[in-house]
Amino acid sequence: MPSSAPASAARPSTTLAELLIAVLLPSLVLMLLSSAERLGNVGALLLALAFPLGWALYSGLRERRFSWMAALGVVSTLLTGGIALLALDTRWLAIKEAAVPGAIAIAILLSLLGKKPLVRLMVFNPSIMNVPRIEAALAERGATQAFERRLKLGTVMLAGSFAFSSVMNYVLAVWLVHSPAGSEQFNTELGRMNLLSWPMIAIPSMLLTMGVLFYLARGIRQMTGLTLEDCLNPQ
Repeated sequence: MPSSAPASAARPSTTLAELLIAVLLPSLVLMLLSSAERLGNVGALLLALAFPLGWALYSGLRERRFSWMAALGVVSTLLTGGIALLALDTRWLAIKEAAVPGAIAIAILLSLLGKKPLVRLMVFNPSIMNVPRIEAALAERGATQAFERRLKLGTVMLAGSFAFSSVMNYVLAVWLVHSPAGSEQFNTELGRMNLLSWPMIAIPSMLLTMGVLFYLARGIRQMTGLTLEDCLNPQ
């Protein structure tokens, strides 16, 4: 199923729809419809996987832009299906659950080696922030280097939120999924893991990410002397 990882801010209606389609419905299908008298192991699994895949396709077409995060979610979902259909050892599920957010954490840290840490792209989004005005205010106050250091620390903090997700994903998979892949019990355990991943992993991870963004936004306000309204582009 989709890997639990911090997500960008979204409208409440969109978040609720994603929670319903990509988490709740697949989990219920796996837990309630996997018996031989209903859809069977394979049928329930394919239907459960169709929900997050369909949501990712719908979101991509609606927003008309490519999203690396959505693409990783699709890859994660396909890998879960492959592990189940090929009846691989369940340890591969735990490794897969940890690998996706773990790879993101490593990519974020590697961005520190370049001139623009990944967090800069999140904070200094020209479609939202008045970047020239913020940079001019930082330069005027001699705070450019101090803010760059804050951005680097924010990047490490953001990588930490994904590292937290990676570790917790692994722990949750090892804790909950024990039955052989391809069995009805495996589907039930997978559905339970998917359902519990939101309160135990996704929500804490999102709160950590929001904390990073608040830390950086507070730094912008303190170092530039600008209000939030001054930092935002006119709508």
